[in-house]
Amino acid sequence: MMYQRSIAVGASEDRLSRLITERMAPGADTTRIDARIWDLFGEEWAIVFTDLAGFSRNVEAFGIIHFLQTIFESERILVPVIDEHDGILLKIEGDSMLVIFRNPLKALKAVAGMQAACANYNAGRAKTEQVLLCAGVGFGRVLRIGDADVFGKEVNSASKLGEDTAKAGEVLVTQGVVDAVPSTAGFKFSELVDMPAAVGKAYRFDYE
Repeated sequence: MMYQRSIAVGASEDRLSRLITERMAPGADTTRIDARIWDLFGEEWAIVFTDLAGFSRNVEAFGIIHFLQTIFESERILVPVIDEHDGILLKIEGDSMLVIFRNPLKALKAVAGMQAACANYNAGRAKTEQVLLCAGVGFGRVLRIGDADVFGKEVNSASKLGEDTAKAGEVLVTQGVVDAVPSTAGFKFSELVDMPAAVGKAYRFDYE
């Protein structure tokens, strides 16, 4: 199974690399090549970026061992919630996770569950030991390259919201997420007054 997976991911990356190389050639028909890339790799996904609030300050104050402990604990707490809601964890980089979901409703339920799991974990713990989660969510058509990576505006927006904008305990979402959620779902969103640059309209998911 792992061998088959490595072939699938490698084949996707190889195909994309060849198309990009072709696109760079003088006189290339970029419109046609772009259409081929989107046909091959374009899919609709909900994109979730998570980040740990105040992480850099804690590393500076408490050192690398505290850094590793917090990373370990956050993964132990959050990965089961991701699995429960059918998310795919693509990347862990430092204190950040990149997770994708086919269903945007499941993505929102997952991030609400992740925040609840952190709140339960933090209860009664010293502030220095708490896992304080920020999250950004986007939804729309992206380029998915196997299980290696995803690219697109909604990816960039979710990253900006989750890693740069959201505060501890917040879940911020794009217009694409709000548009994808039916009114019957009962989810509530509050539009942000100060919009992050290059994201467009963004909202706070009032998950409580």
